[in-house]
Amino acid sequence: MKIIALNGSPLRSLGNTAQLVKEFLNGAREAGSDVEEINITNLKINPCLGKLVCWINTPGKCCQNDDMASLLKKLKGSDVWVFASPVYWDGVTGPMKNVLDRLLPLLEPYLELIDGHCRHALRPDVKAGKIVLISTCGFWELDNFEPMLTHLKAICVNAHREFAGALLRPHGAHFKYMVKNDKTAKDILAAAHTAGSELVNDGMISQDTLSRVSQEVIAKEEYIEMLNLNFDKLILKYRDAK
Repeated sequence: MKIIALNGSPLRSLGNTAQLVKEFLNGAREAGSDVEEINITNLKINPCLGKLVCWINTPGKCCQNDDMASLLKKLKGSDVWVFASPVYWDGVTGPMKNVLDRLLPLLEPYLELIDGHCRHALRPDVKAGKIVLISTCGFWELDNFEPMLTHLKAICVNAHREFAGALLRPHGAHFKYMVKNDKTAKDILAAAHTAGSELVNDGMISQDTLSRVSQEVIAKEEYIEMLNLNFDKLILKYRDAK
């Protein structure tokens, strides 16, 4: 099994999202999968121009000469696509949105009816497979991931891929400050590791494992107080440095 993970966090390897991606891929690798992680903010990927050149003039090839060309080659041959992004404004980050929009060359231009709904078929050289979402959020509640989940599940349908699970970590600011030997933090990361191995061995991630990743680690009122206090300190520090 070939897994490609695209990390759309501007913090790259330093963010909360990267911690979950790392453990997930470690679990998948140990289960025998071929894995690759790409920080897409290191790449030059422009927004889609909407010219449909990839459908008409040069079928399957975008008219833009940037890093998306090499990324599309990797995606075509991968069994699992992992989209990893923090929630900043009710959805994926800007760099990740550019990647999602630029997936258009993987599809044929002609419409067909699937279950009574208009869809585009995959090009013959594109593997069918699965999609996994990994995301973190600064808000406390789990429902803040719903817009992103809806988006990724829709992409699964249009890309003819199965949604294999979502590793969601709410109240991420607290997760960031948890010490490495914290029992709950270790369990969250262990669950992300298990999710990777479950995907390879079972084809899906169990709900029990996903719930461990999303488990509550601090009461809502305590979290709000902690976060606001941290912002006060950061603002004062910035003012004192001026």
